[in-house]
Amino acid sequence: MVIAVNAIFFQEEKREGYGHYAWEIVSRLITTHPEHEFILLFDKPFSKYFIIAPNVSALLVKPAARHVPGFLYWYNVAAAKVVKRIGAAVWLQPYGFCSLLSNIPQILFIHDLAYKHFPKDNTKWNQWYYELFTPKFLKKATRIITVSQFSQEDILTHFPTLQKPIQIIPGAARKGFVPLSWEEKEAVKKKFTDEQEYFLFTGGVSPRKNLLTLLKAFSLFKKWHKSNMKLVIAGRLAWQYETFLEKLKTYKYRHDVVLTGYLPDADLQALVAGAYAMVYTSNWEGFGLPIVEAMQSGVPVITSNTSSMPEVGGKAASYVNPTDPEDIAAQMQLLYKSETLRSTRIQAGFEQAAKYSWDSSASQCYAEIMAAIHV
Repeated sequence: MVIAVNAIFFQEEKREGYGHYAWEIVSRLITTHPEHEFILLFDKPFSKYFIIAPNVSALLVKPAARHVPGFLYWYNVAAAKVVKRIGAAVWLQPYGFCSLLSNIPQILFIHDLAYKHFPKDNTKWNQWYYELFTPKFLKKATRIITVSQFSQEDILTHFPTLQKPIQIIPGAARKGFVPLSWEEKEAVKKKFTDEQEYFLFTGGVSPRKNLLTLLKAFSLFKKWHKSNMKLVIAGRLAWQYETFLEKLKTYKYRHDVVLTGYLPDADLQALVAGAYAMVYTSNWEGFGLPIVEAMQSGVPVITSNTSSMPEVGGKAASYVNPTDPEDIAAQMQLLYKSETLRSTRIQAGFEQAAKYSWDSSASQCYAEIMAAIHV
C-alpha cells in the first residue's frame, strides 16, 4: 500500500510544533510498517534526513504552499495530481488543510481552532481562508484526528452538524528531553544565563504565546524578589512579534531577559532540563508539547488554565489566568520560595509525562489509516 504524506512542515533544522508532532508519528509508521511504501510530499527542496528506511521516498511538488493562493493550488491541483499518479491508497494531512478535489481518502489532523478564538492573530487573507475552508475540510476528510479532548469538544461545538467521529491522538515528549545532572545544569546556565537560575518559555514569539503578559509577571517577580533570576525565551520570531521587541527595548529588566532565537534540538533540550521552571502561559493551545517536554525533563511547570493546558498538565502543573500577570508572578514566587512544592511538582510531572507516548499515538494513527481505506 502506498501512503502519501503531506510533509511541507518537515524541516531538518527548524522543525516546530506541527512538524514535530507529524514527524514523530510518521517516522514510527515508516519503521514499524515496512510492508507499506511512504511517499513524503514537500513543497520546497528537502533533506535526505527524512529518508530513514527503504520504504520511504520523497517528491518535490511545486509551487510552494506558503500563502492563500499557494494553498489552493498546491492542495487541489499540484499535490492532488501527484497523489493520484503514485497510486496512493490514503493521504495524511497533518496541518489542518486538505484537498477538496482529490478522490483519495484523506486523514485530516486539526490541532485546534485558534482562528475562531483569536482572529486578530491572523492576516485578513489567512483568516478568510480558515473561516471559509475549515468546514469544507472537515466535511471532505475521510477521518479526522485531533490532539486533545478539549480540541475535540471545541470542534464539535463550532461544527455541531459534523457527521463523523474525531479521534484524539495526543502528542508526547521526545526522547531527548531528560533530566540533567547538577554539573550539566551548571554548564547550561554558564552558556545561556551567566550562571544564573532562570524561568523558561519555549515557542515562537507571536501574540498567542502571551509574552507581553509574561514580561509584566516577571517584573512583579523581580520587584518582590531582588534576585538574579533570568527569564529565557527560546524560539524564533514567528509573526506579529514587532510589538514585543519594541516593548523589550524599554523594559526595566531587559538585561535579565534572554532571547535565544531558534535552537537546535540538543541545545533546546539542555535549556529545558536546566530551567528552574517552565512558564508556559500561552493564551491558547491545542495540546502544548512544551508542557510534557518540561515535565519529562524534571522541570516544574506553570501554565495557563485555558484551552487544553489543564488537560495536558493534569494535577502536576501550577495553573494561572494567562491574562493576569499578578497571578502568574504569584505562582513563580511560590515555586521560588518552596523547594518542597517544587520537588512535588517535579515528581508529579514525571508521572504525568509518562502518560503520553509517541509509540501509542503512532499505533492509533495506523488504526485510522486502516479505517480510512476500508470506508
